[in-house]
Amino acid sequence: MPDRPGPCCFKTVAPLILASASPRRRVMLAKLGLDFTIDAAQADERVRTGERAADFVLRVARDKAAIVAGRHPGAWTLAADTAVVLQGEILGKPAHPPEARRMLSRLAGRTHEVWTGFCLTSPRRPEQTHSQAVRTEVRFSPLTPAVIDAYVRTGDPLDKAGAYGIQSLAGFMVEEISGSYSNVVGLPLSEVIARLLALDLIVPVAPDPS
Repeated sequence: MPDRPGPCCFKTVAPLILASASPRRRVMLAKLGLDFTIDAAQADERVRTGERAADFVLRVARDKAAIVAGRHPGAWTLAADTAVVLQGEILGKPAHPPEARRMLSRLAGRTHEVWTGFCLTSPRRPEQTHSQAVRTEVRFSPLTPAVIDAYVRTGDPLDKAGAYGIQSLAGFMVEEISGSYSNVVGLPLSEVIARLLALDLIVPVAPDPS
């Protein structure tokens, strides 16, 4: 179970598995008070020919959810996948610093999309499986090569789609956001929490009677 710092908004009332190794997703859910077990899944994250961003993130999220749900038939499994998209092209995670520099140079001064797909499923209630793709627009400020190099040298871009993490050092690059901020971090919390509440998997924390 994750650590829950400070007061909590919600209480988990059914077994929940997070099918992700992302520390960002883990922290977002834990801060709201959710109890869950982490069981990350490996799925085919290669973009297929002609595959649109929404279809891509939904496919990967569903595949991850199915893999992990099969290992935990008595629980609900939440999986997600995030993609950065520039003019229809899906930008993955950079393999090395030069690739990160190229991605950031392309994003500088332009608006791109961030898509996150999530899937919530349980083998015992397959009819209630829910999957959804959420889109956010992000505009970067103009960035000089020197600024890009300074950021790349921190190592922050190398494990992140599109070569940046809005929740960490790259926040200074973002000029404007249209849509969900948490979606850019890696999980659209409004949509996810709404579905967890609708399925009675979590409940709001009641006031202390004392």
